[in-house]
Amino acid sequence: MTLVLAVLGVLLLAVACWVLRGVFLIRKAKRLEAEIAGLDARAEAGRTDERARKAAAAVALGFIAEAGLDTDHPAPVPAERLAVLEAVRTGDWEAAAAYLEAAGEDWQERLERLRPLAEAAAEDDAWLLAWRAARPADPTAALVHADTSVMVAWNVRGSQAGSRTTQEQFRLFHQLLTKARDDARAAQALADPADPTPYVVEQAVAMGLGYAHEDYRELWQRITDRAPRLLWSHVAGLQYWCAKWQGSHELAMEYARASAAAGKPGDLLTLIPLMAYFEQQEWEDDLLAETYYKEPEIVAAVDAALADLAAAGHAHPGAPRMRHMLAYLLFWQDRDAEAVEQFRHVDGYIGAVPWTYAGEPKQRYLYARDWALDVTTPDA
Repeated sequence: MTLVLAVLGVLLLAVACWVLRGVFLIRKAKRLEAEIAGLDARAEAGRTDERARKAAAAVALGFIAEAGLDTDHPAPVPAERLAVLEAVRTGDWEAAAAYLEAAGEDWQERLERLRPLAEAAAEDDAWLLAWRAARPADPTAALVHADTSVMVAWNVRGSQAGSRTTQEQFRLFHQLLTKARDDARAAQALADPADPTPYVVEQAVAMGLGYAHEDYRELWQRITDRAPRLLWSHVAGLQYWCAKWQGSHELAMEYARASAAAGKPGDLLTLIPLMAYFEQQEWEDDLLAETYYKEPEIVAAVDAALADLAAAGHAHPGAPRMRHMLAYLLFWQDRDAEAVEQFRHVDGYIGAVPWTYAGEPKQRYLYARDWALDVTTPDA
């Protein structure tokens, strides 16, 4: 009996020691968790302080603070455009007609003026309906109507990935895009035979409805027969050929290189390969920006784009979007002084790729801008 009690006592003591050891380890783990949390908090506070320091230095150098960044536009909106948009909100469709027609056969400028009017009509189309009632055969009114139809369809779909888009959104999107296709083709029938713009409008329809490659190439031929070096048509075409829509990385790069080769100095078609590289890096999780963008062919593409931009000058309507992309790529290539030069031109207006692809466009922009500034002005 004594032996049994002794053994039982030993077992109870062992259990007690095991329990006490468990309690000790749990308390130790909690202390470690608290210490790690404290270290993380101090590290985050340090990062926050560093970001604040860089932000203050940027503002001291004349750059725009976070609160003042415009995420809707890539560049300041021309005063004339603002006046026209204000006029159409009061129902003055004649101001819109005169504004678009004043672009003449400068098709790039016609597209620049078209999209803001379509965006306004997508919100309130009373003025556009009045225009079409007054001039039912007006090709310019038909063009605005077609682009508005495209805008309405894409607004319904939203900007989320397909996995985050509801079946009802997709159903309405395809229904509205089918109507937009009819509207685009009606505008094409009314247009001057030399005018590529109603065919450019159909590019967004082709992407959303998933035109077969052969059908898209036919549409592309109609555009390039009229305007082979129209920047915005090439930008839209790249989206169609991207892996996320109707193509692949290989097809997108093939298209982008052909676009760049078709351009003359100052056409800014060297933007298309930059966008193709960017689309691929965003799509593929294993491509790290800090190494991918330093690949020799991408460095060479950036150099070609810089030369193209210099030939184009500041007046080209595509210059701001080229500068945004160059600023981002130059930053990742550790060419910080060159990146800062581009940031100086675009600062304040960040409604452009690559910033708009981020969930927090301001944070992506400020990280790149303020880092480049900090490296190039260490004593600021």
